[in-house]
Order: sequence, then C-alpha cells, then structure tokens
Amino acid sequence: MLSQMGIRARQAAAQLALSGANVRNRALGLIAQGLHDRQDMVLQANMEDMLAAADLSQAMRDRLLLTDKRLDDMAEAVLAIRSQSDPLHHTLYEDTRPNGLHIRRMPAPLGVIAVIYEARPNVTLDAAAMCLKSGNAAILRGGKEALRSNAALTMLVQDACEEAGLPRDCVQLVEDTSRDSALALMRLRGYVDLLVPRGGHGLIQSALQNATVPVLETGEGVCHVYVDRMADPQMALDIVVNAKASRPSVCNAAECLLIHRDAADALLPAIGRALSDKGVELRGDEAACSLLPQAIPATQEDWGQEFNDLILAVRVVNSLDEALQHIARYGTKHSEAIVTADADAAQRFLREVDAAAVYHNASTRFTDGGEFGFGAEIGIATQKLHCRGPVDIKALCTYKYVIEGEGQIR
Repeated sequence: MLSQMGIRARQAAAQLALSGANVRNRALGLIAQGLHDRQDMVLQANMEDMLAAADLSQAMRDRLLLTDKRLDDMAEAVLAIRSQSDPLHHTLYEDTRPNGLHIRRMPAPLGVIAVIYEARPNVTLDAAAMCLKSGNAAILRGGKEALRSNAALTMLVQDACEEAGLPRDCVQLVEDTSRDSALALMRLRGYVDLLVPRGGHGLIQSALQNATVPVLETGEGVCHVYVDRMADPQMALDIVVNAKASRPSVCNAAECLLIHRDAADALLPAIGRALSDKGVELRGDEAACSLLPQAIPATQEDWGQEFNDLILAVRVVNSLDEALQHIARYGTKHSEAIVTADADAAQRFLREVDAAAVYHNASTRFTDGGEFGFGAEIGIATQKLHCRGPVDIKALCTYKYVIEGEGQIR
C-alpha cells in the first residue's frame, strides 16, 4: 500500500514542481475557504475522535481537540502560508565565469515529504499547506486518536487541490495507524525524500533508529527558564507562568525553572504561588523545596523530563555558570530563556547556550512558525542539518545549479 502511495506521490510531486505560484496559492485559498464551509463536518469528525479517546490524558485531549476558534486559527495559518513569497522560481545566486559559463543556483522542491505525528489534527493542515506552497507532495501518517479528524481534513485538502488543477495525490493520508505502517513509512526509500517525525521522545527516537530515509529531528522540548539574580520580579513571574501554564502540552512550554540563589528567597515563593494557582505541580531540589512548601522533592528523572503537563521541575543554582551547565546537560536544544537586567549575563547566555532558539526576557512559548512570521511550521528542528528552529517553506526546498554555455569544454 505504501509503495503505491509513494508512486502516486512521486507523480504528483513532478507536477507540483512545475506548477506556478498562482496555482498553488489558489489551492491554499480553497483549503482555507473549505475550513469555513465544512466546519460542521470537521468538528463532527473531531467529536467522534474525542469520544473515542476518553482515556487519554488531559494534555493529549487538548492536543486532539478542534474548536471553532482553532479551525479559524488553522485557516488563518493557511492564508499566512499563502501570503509568503514563492520559494521556487527565482535565482538564489548568479555568476558568469571567465570562460563564459553562466551559472545560477535555483531553488527546487525536496520532492516527497512524509510526516508522522500523534494526536494533533492541526498538523495535517500545517504540513499539507506548507508542502503545497513549497511544491512538495506529502504523505501524512497521524495517530489513531485523530484518524477521523485527519481523514476529514485530508479530503478537504484533496478536493481543493483538484479544484485548483493539481493532483489529489499531492496530499495523501496513511489510514493504517499501526506501528508497522509507521516503520514502513520510515523505510520508504526511493519514494520519500524527507521524513519529519512530530511527537514525543519515543517517536523521534524510533525514527532516528529505524529510518532509511533522511530524518529531520524535531519537537522534543525540554525547555528551561533561568531567572538570574538581577531579574525584574514581575517580569520573571509573568514569563515563568506563561512559559509553563499557557499551554503545557506543547513542545515550547517550559519544563524546568532555574533560579539564582541570590534571587530565590525574594522571588521563588511568589512565582510558586502563581504557578500553583494555575494548577502546576512543582518538583524541586532541596533548596527549592525549602522555599516552596507545596513542592515535592524532585527525582533525578525529573531533570531532562518533557512532562507535557502541568508539572515543573525547579532548581536553585549558585551562578550563571551552573545554570548553563544544567541546560547543556539536560536540554534538548529546543528553546531556552534567561530573565535578567544584566546585559553581560544575557549576552553570555545567548552566546553560549546551544539551542535552536534562545531568549532574553521573553517566554519560550514564542518558538512557533506563526509567531516568527512564517505562517506555520512543519516542525521545530532541534538538529543542525539542514535547518534549525521553526521549519518554514524555504527549508522544504533544496536547490540545483543551472549552467548555460556556448560549447565550452574543459
């Protein structure tokens, strides 16, 4: 089945690569309109998924849920992707050599992009729209919890492609949600040009260990907020609460608070109360627990843990150096933040922390394609090749050299 999907995706990708920006943009406009016109159909499919997933954790149910507002946001994201400049059909570099050869570097789609993701139906739209905009065909394989939602959204996308004059197979959904189908997609060499796993530690590690196609490592976010000794108290409180509690199930949410010992006595009790008011369970080291009566002692496993829930590890550190060492050991190179009025400390942090996104006096929750002005992202890359951070449409393109001559030989 997957080989047949791969063949059809290859054929669709060849047509997409030759399509004009106006055709691809028309398809995206029709997708956004379809989200409004078929809202009831999509929400009904999602309601059936939600009813069947009653045993999921609250964080997973939040990821799965679609609402009128979330569909509106998804439509706006599609339109924002449409508004981006065409990543194809322009010149990246140009030179005429002394021998008369005219050389141009031109963008080109990667070809077929496979995305494996869990209970997040919004990824179906984000991935489909970004692949269409960048001229790539997509093979999508979501989790079993969101199968009905994903099927409804994929049909909407395929109808839009067909109406715009593009093949329906530009976007395909793998409806077999077994582990075997995921492994087979990871090994669809010869058909898939890039695999993007979007999910937790287990999914990402499985892709890295089993895939025979190129993998873009994404998503796992053990993000830290370090409150320095010269942090503004109110700013520190606002940033920590937002980074942890605004949406704890996403990969850019903070999982660990580090606070300088010189600031802990004055700031940590108030931050702890604000977090507890939001329902956050605090797991602290000995120093943190002495200041937070509601905290429970942290275990070694709590450092470096992606909770994806209303849980926060808290550690009191003696210096910026100790905070940097902790982040280097336990971070996943996703997003890290420092809160401080000390410009030198901030610059050290921004320079020395090895992560896709580093923040000074801002929440880690901004690591997002929409917040960065990209419309959406196909994932947050935590590796260094070939892209890093929110993966935009330009990162879904490669390039080729076009060389024109007049009979030159070497």
